[in-house]
Order: sequence, then C-alpha cells, then structure tokens
Amino acid sequence: MRAPIARFVLAWALLVSSVQAQDNPAETISKEIFGPRQKVDEAFGAFQRGYFLTALELALPRAGQGDAAAQTLIAEIYCKGLGVAENPQRAAGWYQLASDNGDMLASFELALLYQQGQGVPINRRRAADLFSKAADAGYMPAKYNMALLHVEGTYASPSLTLAAELLKQAADAKLPEAQYDYGTMLIQGAGALPDPVAGARYIGLAAEAGLVDAQIDYATLLYMGQGIDKDTQGAASWYERAAEAGSPVAQNRYAKLLAAGEGTTLNLEQAAMWRALARRQGLSDPALDRLLVSIPADQLTSAEERARFWPSQLPDATAPAAAAPEPAGQTLPAPTDANEAPAASTAPAADAPAQNP
Repeated sequence: MRAPIARFVLAWALLVSSVQAQDNPAETISKEIFGPRQKVDEAFGAFQRGYFLTALELALPRAGQGDAAAQTLIAEIYCKGLGVAENPQRAAGWYQLASDNGDMLASFELALLYQQGQGVPINRRRAADLFSKAADAGYMPAKYNMALLHVEGTYASPSLTLAAELLKQAADAKLPEAQYDYGTMLIQGAGALPDPVAGARYIGLAAEAGLVDAQIDYATLLYMGQGIDKDTQGAASWYERAAEAGSPVAQNRYAKLLAAGEGTTLNLEQAAMWRALARRQGLSDPALDRLLVSIPADQLTSAEERARFWPSQLPDATAPAAAAPEPAGQTLPAPTDANEAPAASTAPAADAPAQNP
C-alpha cells in the first residue's frame, strides 16, 4: 500500500509546484474584486495590541521621512502617555507635523489642544482654523465642532443654517452628539424647517447610541407624543435607563412615574429611592414630594438605605457575620487594662546609675 501513497504525494507536490509557478488564481480574483493588498502597518498593529514602545520604535523612522500617519501615531502615544511619560508639548509638535502633511485626525486633535490649552497656549482662533481644515478634509467630529462654532458665531460666521447642514452630515455619519443636536434643531425649527418627526427620529438614534441627554429628551417626546406616537411605557423605560446612568433629571422623572404608577407598576419605595438619589445631586421636586406623602415610614427608611448603597445592593443582614481570626502568638493585654501595666519600680529610669549586686 505504500507505493500508491508515495505516487500520490509526489503528484500533489508537482501540482502545487506547477500552481505556484503561475499566478495564484485566488490571488488574481481577489485583486480583481478588492484591489491590490495594502501593505501591513506594523507600527499601528503594535499600537492596537498595546505594544506602545514597539509602535513608537517602528513609527519613528517613517515619521522622519514625512509619513503623516506615523507622525500622528507618535503624537497619540505622547498625548495619552502610552508607555511613555505624558507630554502634551511633544504631542502638539508631532500633531503639527502630521497636520502640515495632510492628516485630518492630527488637525482635529491639535485643534482640541489649542482649545483646551494643553501643551500649547489657549488659542480658540487657531483651534477654529484647524477644525475647519479637518472638516474640509471630511472628518466628521470636526464638522460637528465647526457646527458649534457657527452657532456660537465668535470664531466662525454666525449661521444656524450652516450649523444645521454640518450637523446633518455628522448625524448621518452616526455621530451621537450630532444626531442629538440636529434632532433638537429640527424640532425647534432652528437653521432648518421644523420637522418634529425627523427630529424625534434623530434624537432616538442618539438615545440608542447611549447619549444620556438624548435618552431623557427621547423619553419626554414619547411621554408627550411629540413627533412620535405617545408611549408612556417606552418613556418610563428610557427614563429608567438614563436614571441608571446617574442622571438626576431622569431619576426625578422616573420617580414620578413610579409614584403615580404611570407607564410602570406603582412602587412608592422604588420612587423614594430615586428621589433620594436625585436629591443627593441637588435636585428637589415638591410635586414628587406630594406624590410620596403617603409612603409608610418603614418603606421610606428602606428606600433611603437602598439609595445610600446604590448602585450596589444592600448588605444581607441575615448573613452570619464572619468569625474573627484567631490572633497569632501570645495575646497582648488591652492598652486600657491598668492591672496588666508593669509596676513603676520594675522599670529603672534611664538616667539612674546601675546598682552593684
């Protein structure tokens, strides 16, 4: 049986050799569909895996040759202190080089440094110029920031129309903050024709993305039926989600729904807990207090105690206490036990002369 197997192996080797001598058909098809393969970026690969010093070592030679992506990578390492001491001044220098070489991310990050005064003096005019440069290159977070500047009208031309146009581009690119702000502008008719339906839809997208302010406003739209079908259960669910994220406004509004049994099961103790949490952050509401005036004292005490431990659960009072560990070695007397103190005569003064036997 060995000979046929040997002939098969030899034939397979000759076939592989023949195929390798020609263009690989799979490779040819892949190039036709996806285009030529891009060269692997070893520095970025090391960065993604958390090998920051390796990434820095690999990026430096390329950066010295004017590679904008490598220069931005080095700037990120120094800006965030990844594997090296945080150095915003050095980061700003590398961002500037990369921005000069056309990297839109570098322009955006350098704008943030100028806006916040990190590594460079605060210069909002310079920041606006860099935001504009990155926005023109198509970077969506920069478009969002330019929209805010147009709303402010100090370092960019005051124009709600331009702001709305930029926000829509960033919102359609799924930037949650832009979705929320653009949705709000549509509801208010600021910079665009009023469209409460589209506005509610954009705010809903931002809420789904986890933006807490959007979750609160979307809950309110559902509760009021503004731009969307009225849905008190949906409103309660969104208020609860934002309350769990720590928003005092959501905690207060969710408490009201719980206290009234609106959109959710009536639960005075749960409502009192959320009221306590909102109060802890400085938000009081007399209307909510009136809803909770009939809560039994024991439930109120339990709610206050639960709020004290939130978001953790109350410790289980029925669980047996852990036994104290046995002391190792000789037990020392308590420091307040006068009977265990040594007599004064047994401790000679340090200055007393030694007595002869």
